[in-house]
Order: sequence, then C-alpha cells, then structure tokens
Amino acid sequence: MAKPKNSVTEYRNYDLPMQFPVLLLSGEHWKISDIPSGRLHFHNCLEIGVCHSESGFMKISGETVFFQAGDVTVIPKNVPHTTYSTPGTESHWSYIYLDPKELFRNLLPATWQNHDLTGYSPNSLQPILSREQYPQIYNLAISVIRELEEQKPSFQISAKGLLLSLYIEIYRIESSEKNGGGADQKEKESPQETKAERENALVIAPALNYIEENYMQQFTIEYLADLCHWSPTHFRRVFHDIMGTSPLDFVNNTRIAKACHLLRSTEESVLNISETVGFRSVSSFNRYFIRIMRMSPRDYRKQVPNSDKKTENPSIMEYAGWLYPEK
Repeated sequence: MAKPKNSVTEYRNYDLPMQFPVLLLSGEHWKISDIPSGRLHFHNCLEIGVCHSESGFMKISGETVFFQAGDVTVIPKNVPHTTYSTPGTESHWSYIYLDPKELFRNLLPATWQNHDLTGYSPNSLQPILSREQYPQIYNLAISVIRELEEQKPSFQISAKGLLLSLYIEIYRIESSEKNGGGADQKEKESPQETKAERENALVIAPALNYIEENYMQQFTIEYLADLCHWSPTHFRRVFHDIMGTSPLDFVNNTRIAKACHLLRSTEESVLNISETVGFRSVSSFNRYFIRIMRMSPRDYRKQVPNSDKKTENPSIMEYAGWLYPEK
C-alpha cells in the first residue's frame, strides 16, 4: 500500500543581523486572512507573535488551538504551524523573530546555554498565552515592539533587556506548566492528518539543528540521516519533500548565508571566509556563491553600502523568510 502523502510544509529562513539577532514584522498591513493555508511552515529561529485584534485558530504540530486579541504566541524553531482568522475577519499581528542563544550569549546561567525552547510538545510549552492569564508576558512583548518600532537612542540595549525578561518569563512557564493548557480549545483532527503533520517537519529537526551548529565542519549526508534514524536514501527523499532542496544544497546555502554576514561585517579575505564557513576550496566557494547570489563574493562586498535597500538580487535562499502577510 502506498504511503499517504504528507501535507506540504514550508521552511522559512530569517537572516537575522549578527550584532543584534532580532527582527520585527509589524504594521497595519500585518493582517491574517480567514482562509486556512494549505501548508504549514516552520522557522530557523524563535517566533513571538502578538494578536492585536480579532480571533482565529493556530494549527501547530497536528493540534488546533484558538486565539483572540491580546494573546501572545510562542513558536520555537523547527515547529510546523499556520494561522488563520475567524471567518469574516482579519486578525492584526506583530511578530518578533530572535535567536536567543546569540542575543543572550554570556547573560544566561550555564545550565541555560543550550536552552532555546526547541523542545515543544503539547505537554510542555503552551503555544498561546492569554493577556488575562499572563499579563506580564503581554506587557513585555508590547514594550519590545514599541522599542523596535520607535528606535529611540539605545533602543537595542533596551529591547535586549526587555527580551531577556520576556524570555525568562516564558522559560518559567515552560518549566512549571505540565498540562499544556487549552485542551478544550482544540478542534478535532483526523488521526491520519494529525500523524502526517507531526511526522512532517519535526522529523528532520535533528539534522537542521546540527547543520545550524556545525555548518563550518565537514560531515556526510549519511551522518545527518543517522541523526534522524533513517537510511540515507529515505532521508534525502523526505528532506527534499519538506525543504524543496537537497540536503547538500541546504548545507551549502547555509554556508553561503554565513559568508554573506562575514563579507558585510569583516575585512577578512574571501579565501579565509570560504574556509571559515566550511568550503574545502575557494573555487568551490566562488562557484556556489555566484550560483546563489548571482554575483561574485567580491562584487557582493562592494555593494554592501546599499545592502539595506531592496535590490533586484535574488534572496539568498529560495525559502527565505516571510516578510509580508499571506493573502
């Protein structure tokens, strides 16, 4: 019997700044449709969302939970989910994306160094935190959004402190909550659909995490497959179905993304950068860089002064981050 085809899942990569790995998506145009998306998506970083108006549902790892105005959502990286509004409405949102490990480096206790809220399960971390039950979470999230929007002097220092307080509050909730909350909010899902969605993106999370932490090292696709407890052939097939690209291309795309950061922010030579991000030869690095960025590393570095402006150059990855609301 043929195996049922899993739901389409989209990976969204956010290229966060090195010095301040935080991204805010906000504004009046950030309104979510009432039409359920035909696909789930997941990110390479922690997402904190604030619903400003209306209500709706979030599907996350095979479960469906209700949200309303004032709710704060907490979605760890590599957790598949999607959001849609109550019929006839458009909910208004703001989203904060961050890399806690880099943002809070040397600030958290040693026991927290590897704690990035990635261990999501319905019985550990509530994905939706209401303003009534967790007013401190809501107030801190709103304060962060205001700092990032207004960008007053020293706003990054202020936002970092607020985000640290917010992160600690979320960590406390995850550590203390045992029932996952909101069990009565779940819509009924068919067992087959729930199983398919849970098996989709989460199954390659060990490989994605390893690549993110070790992209500069040399490792085989067989090793990544073993991390997911699959044969190399099955791993390649499932990885491509989920990511839309091969494991090898994803690894090299990740290396190119890191190289772009270094080209923008350091004076290191192209040769040193190619070695730093894991390419065995500078010729291979140049070839891959041109293939993805449609320009050489040196040309990319020359156009750095305009790097903050929209250009006609392609995104570093075809699955780059979600910068506008879906319609």
